[in-house]
Amino acid sequence: MTGAGATQTGRAPHVPVLLRALLKAVAPVQGVWLDGTFGAGGYARGLLDAGADRVIGIDRDPLAFAMAAPWAGAHGDRLRLVQGTFSDLDRLADVPLDGVALDLGVSSMQLDRAERGFSFLSDGPLDMRMGQTGLSAADIVNTAPEALIADILYHYGEEHAARRIARAILAERTKGPIVSTLQLARIVESCLPRKKPGQSHPATRSFQAIRIAVNDELRQLVDGLEAAERALKPGGKLAVVTFHSLEDRIVKRFLAERSSTGGGGSRHAPEAHHQIPGFDLTMKKAIAPDADELSENPRSRSARLRVATRAIAPAAPVDRSKLGLPLLPEVM
Repeated sequence: MTGAGATQTGRAPHVPVLLRALLKAVAPVQGVWLDGTFGAGGYARGLLDAGADRVIGIDRDPLAFAMAAPWAGAHGDRLRLVQGTFSDLDRLADVPLDGVALDLGVSSMQLDRAERGFSFLSDGPLDMRMGQTGLSAADIVNTAPEALIADILYHYGEEHAARRIARAILAERTKGPIVSTLQLARIVESCLPRKKPGQSHPATRSFQAIRIAVNDELRQLVDGLEAAERALKPGGKLAVVTFHSLEDRIVKRFLAERSSTGGGGSRHAPEAHHQIPGFDLTMKKAIAPDADELSENPRSRSARLRVATRAIAPAAPVDRSKLGLPLLPEVM
């Protein structure tokens, strides 16, 4: 969730979330870095300004590169932009990497454009596709079975009223297709208690869940973490900023699994197979935004940063059953 420059809504420019904390945690910044979620370019520019020799910027959204055109050329060959997904970052990188930064979730340039259909605060087509291809949110909402919609809302949004909302969606679509963001937001709101002061919008969890399903974000995340392990040099840094507990739990468990040596058996269970860790934990706990950051950018309130250092062991796949990854059937 980053931004650079004023959005079309006229809001003030957005500050890249936890960028200062990230740069401090991975210092000194040097060599070749990959920004796997380029967005409006805030992380890439921060890394270049901090001393990176070169940054590879990856994004699945072609709008990101159109918006970067006015300033990207000033960095010459220090900045290389590649359209793709960070789940393929090891293939898209042209050299072994000194660092990988991933800023997960929807970017401000997407959230602030009503026509992209990510926000419940302004009316727009029910889209939510980061790459602008494939199934849209409207496709899922209007054609998926009730049980699948409920599972998406519960597992991807941690929405406890998931079944009630799914029933309401099916009842509404019998009257006609659900085509706009505000139409869906009103359906969700009708199923939940009235918002109290200080609480998030009632549709927050449902929109998050549908967006995750549309963009296959959780599988992409695990694939991206494994790709980062394959692409990083020994001593290279992996920095990941998450925006909700489901993402953070997956990143935390991935790093715990890949920094473990195995072992730890007891009289009740045999000792696990010994393994050489792929990562060393740079910090044991996640970093949250400080008061200054919260003041600059209220959207950062749920953000968490985790950092790990690549060890010398060969890369290896992680046991995904240990990551808390919801196992849902194919969306469509």
